[in-house]
Amino acid sequence: VKTILAPFSLSRAGRCDHHFPHSSLPRMMLSGCHPCQLGLSSSTSNSLKTTQLLGPTRAAPPCARRQINWSPTRRSRLLANGFLEDDIKARSPLNPSEDLINPDFAPTPASARTWSATDMATFWITLVISIPTYMLAASLMDLGMAWQQALVTVLVGNSITLLPMQLNGHPGVKFGVPFPVLARSSFGIVGANVPSITRALVACGWFGIQTWVGGSCIYQILALLDKTVASAPALPGLGISLPQLACFAFFWATQVWVVLRGMESIRVLERYSAPVLIFLSLLLLGWAVQTAGGFGPMLSAPSLFSPGMPKAGQFWGVFWPAVTAQVSFWATLSLNIPDFTRYAHSQRAQALGQAIGLPLTMVLFTFLGVAVTSASAVIYGAPITDPVQLLGKMEGTLPICLSLFGLTAATLTTNVAANIVAPANAFINISPKNITFQAGALLTASLGAIIQPWKLVSSTSSFISTWLCGYSVFLGPVIGIILSDYYIVRKRELDLDSLYQKGERSAYWYKGGWNPAALAALAAGVLPCLPGLLQQTGSLSGLSSFWGALYSCAWFVGVLVSSLVYVMLMAPGSHRSSVQAASY
Repeated sequence: VKTILAPFSLSRAGRCDHHFPHSSLPRMMLSGCHPCQLGLSSSTSNSLKTTQLLGPTRAAPPCARRQINWSPTRRSRLLANGFLEDDIKARSPLNPSEDLINPDFAPTPASARTWSATDMATFWITLVISIPTYMLAASLMDLGMAWQQALVTVLVGNSITLLPMQLNGHPGVKFGVPFPVLARSSFGIVGANVPSITRALVACGWFGIQTWVGGSCIYQILALLDKTVASAPALPGLGISLPQLACFAFFWATQVWVVLRGMESIRVLERYSAPVLIFLSLLLLGWAVQTAGGFGPMLSAPSLFSPGMPKAGQFWGVFWPAVTAQVSFWATLSLNIPDFTRYAHSQRAQALGQAIGLPLTMVLFTFLGVAVTSASAVIYGAPITDPVQLLGKMEGTLPICLSLFGLTAATLTTNVAANIVAPANAFINISPKNITFQAGALLTASLGAIIQPWKLVSSTSSFISTWLCGYSVFLGPVIGIILSDYYIVRKRELDLDSLYQKGERSAYWYKGGWNPAALAALAAGVLPCLPGLLQQTGSLSGLSSFWGALYSCAWFVGVLVSSLVYVMLMAPGSHRSSVQAASY
């Protein structure tokens, strides 16, 4: 952690006045020796180019004269403060290549930042309160967990997820760049298309799933008002009826209309939708408690993993894939979170907002999903994991329509923020000169419809084991490379000009715009889990259980392997340091 958070500034009152961007600072701090005792000083100019060794000094170091206690706890606090108090360095790049920048991709200056900690928190609240999140929580009950086990699984998974969210959000705030531009520092100016397009394709799949869910809500309302709608035959080759297809298309068009109005409209939508969605969620929980006869019957279902139950002794074999699914659920946003933190006022705003909005809301909404699913088993004799189907079984036109409207709004707020912005920016990165944000959004929406998303959510198994764990095989290594590059190789310093330049004048041009080290690390992170993925999809069979175990922890394996390989390949002397090449 101390290596990641260095360098830091000790410029506040009562601390040493030096700035130390030197890579050896973490080792000196770990040894208990303050840099002043070694006679180190450095230029505090913006260039941050050199650190000089002045030789032994007889005088007591300034910090010793102030009698500062350099205890491990204090050192950790100072390092954390450095992480949270990094200055915003976003500015217009000098002499950028015209085909690498447009108004949507330019660094967001401090004067254009509009997202506070409250905005970041409500952003996450509206993302969490969605039908796929509800289905993910309900699926844990379907797998045999008791409600306590489900909550612990969600808390563990989302606490892990918060760390890469906050770490990867840091460069977005500091330099004001979107994810595809940030990826240029590690993958190269051209190679950045690999992680950004990988992220984009996953987002297109999620956009399609969410659009199908939102369209299903509208379909249920129509079926309630006109009984003949439900009897429409399925269309050949699609497997859904014409009314279902029409509702899907209508919801698709509504989302596209919202997104084309720009990022500010998304911020406003997320902020003012949060309290409405919380209120409607509580109404749904209240209905479940009242109809099922209280919390007792709802939460009395035992774990199927308990002694004497059908899955006794198999809990850990389900727990780790479920944790991986929880991490993978937000693995997409942990990559492109700079697309949003670039609009945050400060590091504290993005870190605090995410800490409040993600883990806590996920646990609370999981409890709601678990409780309502358990209530459905008491009320209807079998658990119903799909909230749309559950609402279709309710009585009373007004409460059903109100509930379905709430689900539609929840899906809309989640989809436009989580599954449009990232792929739109990824497509812009292919050719910023020719592709605008609006064009990228339209391409994303089109791909999300073409994949026929209703087939991806046909069962719990395909949703968790194939879809969520499947794409984590590729996204885990990417986030490992991005974070290792920014924190370990670059020490949180980037050459902003080089991010927008082609050719040898760019510190990130590497070999023809590609960084071989990043590509090798990506391959190394993907390969261990690839056999398990192929077996899960039915492309391979007869593999040992070892490959299945690796696949169940795909995100963690990918992050660890890719990080280690990338750092080794980018050891000092084997790369062009962006700090050394920078000229601010």
